[in-house]
Amino acid sequence: MATPEFYHLSRPAAQAEGDCPLLVLLHGYGSDERDLMGLAPYLDPRFQVVSVRAPQALAMAGYAWFAVQFTPFGLVLDHTQAQESRQQLEAWLEALVAAPGVDRRRVFLLGFSQGAGMALGLALHRPELVTGVAFLSGLVVPQMMPAGDPKKLSALSVLMTHGRQDPLIPIAQGRASRLLLEQLPVRLRYQEYEMGHEISEECLEEVRGWLAEGLDR
Repeated sequence: MATPEFYHLSRPAAQAEGDCPLLVLLHGYGSDERDLMGLAPYLDPRFQVVSVRAPQALAMAGYAWFAVQFTPFGLVLDHTQAQESRQQLEAWLEALVAAPGVDRRRVFLLGFSQGAGMALGLALHRPELVTGVAFLSGLVVPQMMPAGDPKKLSALSVLMTHGRQDPLIPIAQGRASRLLLEQLPVRLRYQEYEMGHEISEECLEEVRGWLAEGLDR
């Protein structure tokens, strides 16, 4: 089967000699690859940065990884579509990581909102591909939990951030996501901020430091 293609933008590492660490950015619902690429100038220049467009075009503009319904009782996710997108993304990432110039020991994912769920779901199911995940303003659901021996996740680092004023994924759901992820032996760091559904300057500074620590570890 051919490797799936995802439209993406890329920024080379500042010093592209030898194998460079890789940072893949996954945007949220209704956005596109240009959104998170705006973070690239503020992130560690040692990274080769790749910002990926989700596969599903929305009628209202923008793209999505899977369908979402906004109901009075909260978000309803299409888990079948989410799984299909995750599997396609896994195959794409596997090919990308195998390409010349990529340091396979230092591959990080950064996802926001729906993109955070995609990033974490991929890492939990294919931890051999991923060093760490920055999980920003996302939602962890039981369907994301991997089968098999959880010990294979012990080397995976996860930074989870959430806004206390988030109107789309309330902080109670963020905290519940933390509790669910704490059932797994990942190296988890959790931070809350006085922000909405966004990446504040304080949150971005935390992400910067965490990514740098991951490269230096």
